[in-house]
Amino acid sequence: MDRLRAGVPGAGWLVAAVSVVALAVLGGSVAAAGGGGSAAAGGGLKTARIGGVNVLVNAKGFTLYWFAPDTPARSSCNGSCAAYWPPLAGPVSAVPGVTGRLGTIRRADGSLQATYNGHPLYTYVGDSAPGKASGNGLNLNGGVWHEVTVSG
Repeated sequence: MDRLRAGVPGAGWLVAAVSVVALAVLGGSVAAAGGGGSAAAGGGLKTARIGGVNVLVNAKGFTLYWFAPDTPARSSCNGSCAAYWPPLAGPVSAVPGVTGRLGTIRRADGSLQATYNGHPLYTYVGDSAPGKASGNGLNLNGGVWHEVTVSG
């Protein structure tokens, strides 16, 4: 027992250092995986034709999604969910042709999230480039994710 307790001198610092590096690498992987996350508010929403459907995209051209469990006043995607489905920071503006109602809600962490026709908006880290909609129809994090479609 004393041998186990004594351990290797400095091993605690080594484990802590390796853990910090691993978390930094993993966190960077999630952020770099795509999704065109939105740390800064603003930017213009526009439309794009993806897979034969007119969808709403952020200023970088990444598909925007809405989450079925959300309400017009509350996002249900927080914590680890938001790491994979980054909320679109609000407020945002729209280019001509985007005719839906834009707004914002206050998230649990106090930040503002953009909404479109009452749906809080998100991007998806699985979309590796603009013009992708790989998150559409996924049933993850307690509900189904949908691309934001626009008419016209």
